[in-house]
Amino acid sequence: MVSALALASLAIGLTPSTVTAQALTDESEVTLATLLRKEAIAYEFGEGVNQDLTLAAKLYCKSARLGDAEAQYNLGWMLANGRGEERNDISAAFFFNAAAEQGLPAAIRMLGRVGGPTDQVPECMREPAPKPKPVTPVQEARPKPPPAEPPVDYAAIAPRNVFDLVMKMAPQYKVEPQLALSIIAAESNFDSLALSPKNARGLMQLIPATSERFNVLNAFDPAQNIRGGLSYLRWLLAYFQGDVALVAAAYNSGEGTVERYRGVPPYMETRAYVRKILASFGTREHPYDDSVTRPSASLTLMRAP
Repeated sequence: MVSALALASLAIGLTPSTVTAQALTDESEVTLATLLRKEAIAYEFGEGVNQDLTLAAKLYCKSARLGDAEAQYNLGWMLANGRGEERNDISAAFFFNAAAEQGLPAAIRMLGRVGGPTDQVPECMREPAPKPKPVTPVQEARPKPPPAEPPVDYAAIAPRNVFDLVMKMAPQYKVEPQLALSIIAAESNFDSLALSPKNARGLMQLIPATSERFNVLNAFDPAQNIRGGLSYLRWLLAYFQGDVALVAAAYNSGEGTVERYRGVPPYMETRAYVRKILASFGTREHPYDDSVTRPSASLTLMRAP
């Protein structure tokens, strides 16, 4: 049987060496996750290949990391029933919860069987720790190259009043305007009257709790909304020490969710959101003010090898 990675390279036009989370687009990541899940099913049930439950579990987990809810459910089922390895209700609960949070009804039902959500992240779901940067001797230090041009020119596409407000207010909150504009574009597409099914409001889609937290009285007022969103971004940047991927993930799904999963949550929506922000902002690092708040205690766990 041809591996899912090889199939993915043909299906989405990438060579195996480039099929990584960084190289994938939204569409190609979904394709890869689906192929991995299908290959896992084949090995779980011996469909066209020799049955291999250990390999099936590994493939399910790769798909689950990419946010495939069905793979998360299937792996949870294997763990809850001791299929292929010793029963583990804690790990099963992790996978059922991830699938349930993406709306899979069967996973919601199974959570009751294994005891509810857990914050213990299985080893195969942990993001690899970033490699330490090489230390350059002072005498050999070279000036940093000038930053690349922003991938998205918001001056050309954002409404003038919104663009001017962000350019004026963002520096006051020590937030780079490009990041704030990237968030606005992803959240509301610059619609100051946007209202989501979850009652998120305005340009930066502030939920009532966030508006209250940052003293926003009228979330549909562009200036108030941007002020509240910038306040939240400044706080998130300090909390996650300038890691833009974690900040974007927290803005989309909540800082508690990022901490619970020790990184970007395995939700397809959130992973796509983070890719969009990183592409439009252009870098994973942002300066932060460490006087705003203490860093998340979970950062140590996220960075552990």
